[in-house]
Amino acid sequence: MRLSTSMIYQQNLNSITNAYSKWQATGVQLATGNRVNSPSDDPIAASQAVGVNQMQAQGAQYSAARSTAEASLSLESTVLAQVTTAVQGIQSLLVQAGDGTLGDSDRQSLATKLQSYKDQLLTLANTQDANGNYMFAGYKTGAAPFKQDADTGAVTYVGGDTAVSQDVDSSRTMTIGDTGKTVFDSLTAGYTVEPDDAPSETNVFNTIDLALKALNTPLDDADDAARATYNADMAKAQRGMSNALDNVSSVQSAAGSKLNELDTLDSIGTDRATIYTTRLNDLIGADPYQVISDYSKQQTALQASYATFNAMQKLSLFQTNS
Repeated sequence: MRLSTSMIYQQNLNSITNAYSKWQATGVQLATGNRVNSPSDDPIAASQAVGVNQMQAQGAQYSAARSTAEASLSLESTVLAQVTTAVQGIQSLLVQAGDGTLGDSDRQSLATKLQSYKDQLLTLANTQDANGNYMFAGYKTGAAPFKQDADTGAVTYVGGDTAVSQDVDSSRTMTIGDTGKTVFDSLTAGYTVEPDDAPSETNVFNTIDLALKALNTPLDDADDAARATYNADMAKAQRGMSNALDNVSSVQSAAGSKLNELDTLDSIGTDRATIYTTRLNDLIGADPYQVISDYSKQQTALQASYATFNAMQKLSLFQTNS
């Protein structure tokens, strides 16, 4: 079969087009590092890669959630440590207040120090995070969870009743923000009960107010009944602060355990991310050395096709040798 000039021309043009397409596709692989850059390159691998990408995205979301949880729990743990120090200071002060040789002026001085501790605890109870959210307010983060009556000095919890929680892994939801009620108005198992079976005071601020009232009551000229009442109130305040310390320590311990768990989950998440990356590379990744070799060969083939095409264009039936 005879080949016409137009057919030869078209065949050479097709050869150039095909060579250019292969070279360009390999160039894309070289630029992206991927063997599969569109579903048509490998439909099965592309489909499986979509699933792996989704798992990677979900893993990244949980990683970000754990970072948020860690920041919240770290701040809470720091504040609780300060609360513990303040409560221990109050306990030491109450022991001093039990000294029967103290006069009214001495007790008034202790009352002043105790009021300072109360103010400090109130400030800690209304701690805000870096975003201005109140830490111990539950989900009512926009307003201070503890309010103090200007006339009586009584402190009331007005925050939320539900602790802030966060999904930190596919099967783990973690409390990352305890309510003020949990920290400052609760009892831990094993707490010291009242000797007369009366209800134990749960509110740390009420306990402080009880001690303040006793310290501010003149006793220099008081009778035995008044002194007995003072001693009973101070003893109850000591039991209350002991219970408060146990409760705060329990909450702080729980926060520390959660931080340790977050470290473990982060380690697992990192391992998963590595597995996902490896799987994705197996599905759509390209061998860089092979791609570079193919790119170089295809470039050479394309140049050869151009040279052949140019040489063909110069041919003519009327061309003679000189």
